[in-house]
Amino acid sequence: MKFKASQIAELLEGTIIGDEDAEVFKLSKIEEGEKGSLTFLANPKYTSYIYTTKASVCIVADDFEKTQDLSTTLIKVKNPYDSFSKLLEYYNQIKLNKTGIDERAHISESAELGENIYVGTFAFIGDNVKIGKNVKIYPETYVGDNVSIGDNSILFPGCKVYSETIIGNNCVIHGNAVIGADGFGFSPDESGVYKKVPQIGNVIIGNYVDVGAGTTIDRATLGSTVIHDGVKLDNQIQIAHNVEIGKHTAIAAQTGIAGSTKIGENCLIGGQVGIVGHITIGNRVKIQAQTGIGRNVKDDEVLQGTPALGYGDFNKSYVHFKNLPKLIKKIETLEKKLHTYEEKQTQ
Repeated sequence: MKFKASQIAELLEGTIIGDEDAEVFKLSKIEEGEKGSLTFLANPKYTSYIYTTKASVCIVADDFEKTQDLSTTLIKVKNPYDSFSKLLEYYNQIKLNKTGIDERAHISESAELGENIYVGTFAFIGDNVKIGKNVKIYPETYVGDNVSIGDNSILFPGCKVYSETIIGNNCVIHGNAVIGADGFGFSPDESGVYKKVPQIGNVIIGNYVDVGAGTTIDRATLGSTVIHDGVKLDNQIQIAHNVEIGKHTAIAAQTGIAGSTKIGENCLIGGQVGIVGHITIGNRVKIQAQTGIGRNVKDDEVLQGTPALGYGDFNKSYVHFKNLPKLIKKIETLEKKLHTYEEKQTQ
């Protein structure tokens, strides 16, 4: 699909400098731009590339003034990065604008389907499922019985959504995510044999939630595992049964959260963080990558280390951690000197 510079400028409310009929059909980095591509300049350290890029159209800031001749058409906007992001979103909407139901999909007769939906090849939709408007369900996705999916949500290929799960509006569930599998509930009997504890709760996902590829969110033992509005989950995260994650918290890849832990709103949690079960983490908490959390955490704490320390304390302590071999040698040298001194005193 091709777009003219004039169409892009109208969408971004920008000003054209150059050929308003210049056409683009793909996006590129400014240093890799070629004819037919659209790029942008937001970081001043890339300014030199605007004079060598072969991109047909480049989005720049309102205050940009050229110092050499240009071969690219400019679109001047208030914020180039935001404008380019807006174009990416628009491009995604066009690319993902699929509709229709593939004849090879299985849809239960009791399922309720909203308007303008897409159901791909070999998708499975179970009994009493409710699907809102403009929902996209990609091939080989499984949607179990009694699931509810809100308007404008997208389930990418290979998602598995177990029964009774509730997914809100405008959510994105990426490929091979598993929502609503059993929590890790087992109890040993007198002989030490583990017996399964039935997991009869569900998962509730709010609005505008993103779930990354390969991420798993377990159903509750009783009640619900709850992911509130605006939460962003990276790939390959494990969220155990009865966990609750507050609004607009973002969690990076390979983090594991054990059962019944409550995480507050607007938290930032780095990759490979481990969080024990049955604790409470406050609002606006920042946890650095590979940190181990084994206690309750108050609002606004910044943590690092295993077990976690205050971020400032960790950095001060780290100066000594890395010098431990030298410090041990100094201690051994001092002990030898002290031993020699004590021997002389006894002679």
